Amino acid sequence: MKKYLSVFFVVLFLFSTIYAFKVTMVTDVGGLGDKSFNDGTWQGVLRARDELGVEIAVIQSSEQTDYLPNLSNAARDSDVVIAVGFMMTDVLFNVAPQFPDVYFVGIDIEPSPGQVVPSNVVCYVFNEHESSFPAGYLAAMMSKTGKVGFIGGVPVPAVTKFEAGYAAGVKVYNELHNEDVQVVSGYANTFNDPALGKSLALTQMENGADIVFHAAGPTGNGVIDAAKERGSNLYNLPQNASLEQIIDKYYELEKNYFAIGVDVDQGYMAPGYVLTSAMKRVDTAAFEGIQSAMSVRTFESGVFRLGMKEDGVSITPMKYTRSMVPIRYFVEIEYLKKLIKEDKLIIPSDPSQIGSFEVPEITFPY
Repeated sequence: MKKYLSVFFVVLFLFSTIYAFKVTMVTDVGGLGDKSFNDGTWQGVLRARDELGVEIAVIQSSEQTDYLPNLSNAARDSDVVIAVGFMMTDVLFNVAPQFPDVYFVGIDIEPSPGQVVPSNVVCYVFNEHESSFPAGYLAAMMSKTGKVGFIGGVPVPAVTKFEAGYAAGVKVYNELHNEDVQVVSGYANTFNDPALGKSLALTQMENGADIVFHAAGPTGNGVIDAAKERGSNLYNLPQNASLEQIIDKYYELEKNYFAIGVDVDQGYMAPGYVLTSAMKRVDTAAFEGIQSAMSVRTFESGVFRLGMKEDGVSITPMKYTRSMVPIRYFVEIEYLKKLIKEDKLIIPSDPSQIGSFEVPEITFPY
């Protein structure tokens, strides 16, 4: 009997190995290590490996011409292909029908008008403006100069929505507190130039902005470097100063230079100098897409939009900077988030709408 059981388990092992469910992620040009969108999506893939037992792989794209061969090669060797980033949209919709037995999960990918989502593709998009709204409100609250900045990568909808929500947050703060905090905006027109991001941020800071929010992928890593550099100089502290030293200096001088991160929690990149991050739960979207694709009965093609109501966007818990922020600020933000979830506060999704955006009557319950 033991002999037969041994043979059974060997066969079972070989079967499971041969027929392992494989997931391959194809990055956009930022690649793994961007500390942003690709890394966040990869966390969802890693979660699927750990919780669902899938086999995983990644193919990195160096330039946009890599998307077609990378998606095609991934599809030949996988059950599920994760396509990361809006720049892959057209290629994804062309490749997917060629592999009808493979499921594709598009992260931040949305069809253009008239474009049909193939039956083996599910896309996840986000209400970025709902994520950046509380970041803008908090920036206006925390600014000591009355001027805050925004730096975008390429001005595509996924980025301009961040700008719109951020500006709306500042506008709501101004209306409710009778202030006049200004927003200065700029675009790098690239997602892969940290040096340019730093230069743009330093220029905004020299012109009075003490908090700068970036929605620029790896370009935005330079914005975080700029905040750390200016903050360290302000405090006369070394770059490797402890968080305790930074917080002590903040309360001594009652000012700082802050960056606001994007897509994932970027606070760890410069503790004490990254106020918060406007997050898109790309990790959750990747995991859910993989999980649904594991059963033909649960997979549903189409486009799913994740906003604050679906817990698809948020700002971070502010692990490193929470002690710098008065408690009443959090109370106000939580109440505004409640209004957004109840559709009582509709956040504009395009910067051109900010001028006509009318702030509703809001009374905080305290």
